[in-house]
Amino acid sequence: MAAVTSSKWKILSRLTPYLREHRARISLGFVSCLLTNAFLVANPWIIKYAINGLEESVTREKLTYYAEVLVTFTLAQGFFRFWMRHLLIGVSRDIEYSLRNDLFRHLEKLPVSFFQKNKTGDLMSRATNDLSNVRMLVGPGIMYTANTILTAAFTVVLMLKIDWRLTLVALLPLPLVSYSVRHFGRHIHDLTEESQARLADLSARVQESMSGIRVVKAFVQEDFEIAEFDRMNRTLVDKNRELIRITSVFYPTMQFLIGVAVVIVLWYGGRQVMRSEITLGDFVAFTVYLGMLAWPMIAFGWVVNLLERGRASMERLNYIYGAPPGIEDAPDVVSSIDVEGEVEFRNLNFAYNGVPTLRNISLRIPKGKTVAIVGATGSGKSTLVQLIARLYNAPPRSVFIDGMPIEKIPLHKLRRAIGFIPQDTFLFGETIRENIAFGVESASDAEIRRAAEISNILGDVEGFPNRFQTIVGERGITLSGGQKQRTAISRAVIRDPKILILDDALSSVDTYTEEQILHQLKEVMRDRTSIIISHRVSTVKEADEIVVLEHGAIVERGTHDELLRRDGYYAELHRRQLLEEEIAVSD
Repeated sequence: MAAVTSSKWKILSRLTPYLREHRARISLGFVSCLLTNAFLVANPWIIKYAINGLEESVTREKLTYYAEVLVTFTLAQGFFRFWMRHLLIGVSRDIEYSLRNDLFRHLEKLPVSFFQKNKTGDLMSRATNDLSNVRMLVGPGIMYTANTILTAAFTVVLMLKIDWRLTLVALLPLPLVSYSVRHFGRHIHDLTEESQARLADLSARVQESMSGIRVVKAFVQEDFEIAEFDRMNRTLVDKNRELIRITSVFYPTMQFLIGVAVVIVLWYGGRQVMRSEITLGDFVAFTVYLGMLAWPMIAFGWVVNLLERGRASMERLNYIYGAPPGIEDAPDVVSSIDVEGEVEFRNLNFAYNGVPTLRNISLRIPKGKTVAIVGATGSGKSTLVQLIARLYNAPPRSVFIDGMPIEKIPLHKLRRAIGFIPQDTFLFGETIRENIAFGVESASDAEIRRAAEISNILGDVEGFPNRFQTIVGERGITLSGGQKQRTAISRAVIRDPKILILDDALSSVDTYTEEQILHQLKEVMRDRTSIIISHRVSTVKEADEIVVLEHGAIVERGTHDELLRRDGYYAELHRRQLLEEEIAVSD
């Protein structure tokens, strides 16, 4: 049983460095707790002497003396109680602050695959509700645990000093208290874990519904979403009600056992006073001590609730903390390297989730050249360029930058040298200016304006009432698909990258706008390595080399004219798009 308990609480070992960091304040907090309880338990002892002394004679001097002592001890108790709470609760807030920062820092280091497997709402729930439960554990949980233990220990010692037989009689219900704590504590932990999981599911549902509000409205699914939310919300409420039912039985059970002890003491202790085995002062002090012992027993139930909630939440947080970063700098990185831009794949084979995605890719892109990649959906185009930025780890010595294996280049230098425009355009819910300058905080207004001009978004921005200070809303909801893509292009261009990657970045703009953007990008791409992924021939035809992927392998490569003469996939794609344009013109 001890081994099981040890392994259960081993979950909290991650908190040890945080507690060690604040050990001075925690130690002072415990000293304050000790002194608080020392002055607290002294009061009944003073009352004992007062009653015994006043039985002999009642004088003003005696009353004044005992009153002054009681007031002094009460003030001292209040003083140290203030510092106990100030120190221990304050430490819990600081630990919560550090935990939240470390959790977010760790989340930022986790690979893309982690976020593909876990819902955003669930992660948000762990980072908010679960973190708050852990804070309650390290603050009130630790403080009240120490407080109840010290109060109980001091009280029992003094009760034994008054009369050991009466103390043993008063503590008869303790085995039942121990059983109640173990029985109810296990149920509280399990229900807390389930409740937090339901809350995470609900948070994820809300987040997805709000993010996809356009789709929800377009498919007239508002009533379905409301009904689904109601169902999940009802499940959460039902689970919390189960938890409430358990705790509503737990606390009255503790109070009942305390009441039993009080009745026993009144009966047995009263008989002792009548037989003159103890004094009236002893009996009154003992009764006060028993009343003081009632609070630790009740508080113990609350503390068990806090500790079990905190332990369940820490277990959920450990899932995130335990996830390995996946993509990190190797010990032998070459810190002195400066990326120039040559990209090479050597016999690259890559599998995603065990499924082969790229097969025997060998491709060299000289510095300053533009290579276009075309192919059917699912042919591996996006995966190939994501390996350049190490969003996924390629097999060792299969991807090279400037002749050096990519894993030997520091991550921050590698990614700083890349301007990446993914096909799934994401904008932050800030201003257009902040979105364009993302990652280049020192960008001037002139640089931002120039980047917007290159992506052909400047005209649209000038038409907005607040221009570059226009708030785009969550995920850029106030902008059209084409405007979001062009803003993303500006964001990549302003970095002045050595390697520019456009992953189907012009799919949401019309052919005229595409032509304008490509014309502006020609100047930008002149001295840098550029990789363009597109389904449009008009986008890729000016590239120095065009690579055709099929089922993860290179099946064609060459210039636009060379591929047309070969009459393969690319030529068929070209003919199909010419036919679509003719049909569109005739309509």
